[in-house]
Amino acid sequence: MGRWRAASLLLNHVAITASKSSVAAKPPFHLSRPSSPIFCFHFVNSRPFSAIPSRVSIDTNDYDSEPHYYAHSQAQEDEETKKVPVKAYFLCTSINLKSMQAENLSNVIPPSSRSTNYIALRFCDFPSQNAELGIWGKPSYCRYMVVFQYGSAVLFNVEDHEVGAYLDIVIRHASGLLPEMRKDDYAVREKPKLEEDMQGGPDYIVLKTLDTDAIRIIGSVLGQSIALDYFVSQVDGMVEEFADINRGMEKTGTFTMHKKKLLQLVGKANSNLADVILKVGLFERSEIAWRDAKYAKIHEYLREEYEVTQRFGNLDFKLKFVEHNIHFLQEVLQNRKSDLLEWCIIFLLSIENIISLYEIVRDSTAASL
Repeated sequence: MGRWRAASLLLNHVAITASKSSVAAKPPFHLSRPSSPIFCFHFVNSRPFSAIPSRVSIDTNDYDSEPHYYAHSQAQEDEETKKVPVKAYFLCTSINLKSMQAENLSNVIPPSSRSTNYIALRFCDFPSQNAELGIWGKPSYCRYMVVFQYGSAVLFNVEDHEVGAYLDIVIRHASGLLPEMRKDDYAVREKPKLEEDMQGGPDYIVLKTLDTDAIRIIGSVLGQSIALDYFVSQVDGMVEEFADINRGMEKTGTFTMHKKKLLQLVGKANSNLADVILKVGLFERSEIAWRDAKYAKIHEYLREEYEVTQRFGNLDFKLKFVEHNIHFLQEVLQNRKSDLLEWCIIFLLSIENIISLYEIVRDSTAASL
């Protein structure tokens, strides 16, 4: 019995040795079969290492390099940031926020600050072909719109073919519609694995998380920027008008402008400056940015990115040029008026002298008779 058992053990040992040698003799691509325990172990452990930045080398002497490449590509795809398009429009000079809020009460996002010159709206009921993709990791595919009293509207996550439907909501409560609407494009990329709270890029900003306060901050800067573009264009028109007057004065030595037209230019220049400072609130501190340093960083970055302070400086310089020309032309018109009055006085004195001479001659003639 012991001999048979020893023989059986010997045969089993020989069979196991032969099985191992046959496995080793197979080509490497047989290891890529899902039934192979070696492949399963190798694939599971390749994913974490493939998430390391690309400068970490990958061993090319493994049995199968395709799982490594697939895992690396999948990790890169997982780390891709979500891109949210942002569109800013300046379409009018005033928007009635109270009536707009009353009409869209179910879409209004509760305010997080005491500012009253804007409202933020969330729309999740507009159909879209990309609705199943979701946004920011949420099941609903929502769009956001920040509307400002001075005439700007900033849309988040709205496609080009959907813009008209959202702007119609604003136009119903707008006054002073512009003949040509101004537009600016931007983008937000959300990257949860970002080490910092934000990171700048060309024509976009990368955020760790995009919440409603970040939407308000981004919308405020973009709304101010597009409104500033409009006011700069208005001042540029006045500068060009005064440049034409100066060129005409250079050729003829005079100018033909009525006082009413000049006063209209004065009012336009003053109203533009007042709108930029008071209505747009270009230098007002955001309460959200004041409360949280994360939003303050976003606010300051976007203001620098859009050169808000520098552009206002250029606007102020142009307004000073307009103001200087207005004062000069007012003095010229005043001198013209003074000259006219002087000539009127001379004319009246001349008539008085003529009448006096006539009376003297008449009296002398009557006395001689």
